[in-house]
Amino acid sequence: MTVMKLAAYEQPLKWLALALGLCSTISIVQNWQLAAMLFGLPFCLIWIFCAWLNTERQLKYINMVFSALYIYGIARYLITGA
Repeated sequence: MTVMKLAAYEQPLKWLALALGLCSTISIVQNWQLAAMLFGLPFCLIWIFCAWLNTERQLKYINMVFSALYIYGIARYLITGA
């Protein structure tokens, strides 16, 4: 599948990212650490995808760093149990 075919999904993905961002924020306010990371990771992955479509390198790399931190946090949470 080419990037141009995937571009048709960019706007719905951005709306999904908005919903995930809101859920992540609510999770942070409620002190639900795991939920915040589980909502935040797909949020970052969507923005990595959208940055690749628009060749926004800085946005792509920032979200790659955050994705790595979320993966680390989720793994740490699962290993240590908190």
